[in-house]
Amino acid sequence: MKFRKAVAVLMTLIMILGIAALTTGCLGKQESTEEKKLVVGLDDTFAPMGYRDEAGDLVGFDIDLAKAVGEELGMKIEFKPINWDAKELELESGNIDCIWNGMSQTPEREKAMELSKKYLDNKIIIMTLSDDVNVEKAADLSKYNIGTQAKSSALEVLTANEEYESFKEKITEYGSYDDAILDLKAGRLDVVVIDQVLGEFKNKNMDGVLKVCKLDLGDDFYVIGFKKGNTDLRDKVNDAIKKLIDNGKAKEISEKWFGKDIVVFK
Repeated sequence: MKFRKAVAVLMTLIMILGIAALTTGCLGKQESTEEKKLVVGLDDTFAPMGYRDEAGDLVGFDIDLAKAVGEELGMKIEFKPINWDAKELELESGNIDCIWNGMSQTPEREKAMELSKKYLDNKIIIMTLSDDVNVEKAADLSKYNIGTQAKSSALEVLTANEEYESFKEKITEYGSYDDAILDLKAGRLDVVVIDQVLGEFKNKNMDGVLKVCKLDLGDDFYVIGFKKGNTDLRDKVNDAIKKLIDNGKAKEISEKWFGKDIVVFK
């Protein structure tokens, strides 16, 4: 009788241990899955980097590049539209793992977050509809009504220009570049100061009616932002981008969206 009881107790213990092992195994797999997900914060209206097509699907250069990085790292990419003005808060709170959507490298962002290598060679350009507009040097801007997007890299470049005082009263800030282009078409503006990748994309959809002025306002490299201190994830993404450049995939994505290879790694 005692032997039967001992066997019953032993069998019960084995069952308990087995269930515990299965539970632990399942939890372990769940944690592993979570670790392999990369949540990308973006403004889903910034064409051609990340935006919604006519079907409502998320498309763009950064979307394709992020997916390719995910494949390299064995990570699932989850895209999460955010309020662009609150991007640093979204990153700090852990709602997203990185900010990846045509984000320009600036000294302020270098202090606020970990930045990837520069991965795209963008410029700030000046576009117009009129053959009579001629901007060869920054001082020429004082003769024209200027539009750009509020809190944009283009605005930062304008305000940092040594001729800023001569044309600052001519600048009108808009909630979006689309609004600025509408006013350009309406004749209320003479020029729009804009990211080259966005300006060329908009112009393509406008049958090439916009003209690029001779003066450009300098390079505006794009980077990916990570939470301060998260150098491990930053380095993994950097390594993946370098592999995509080396194997030609990054060039292929660039040519798809821009008609040329403007991917860099520096």
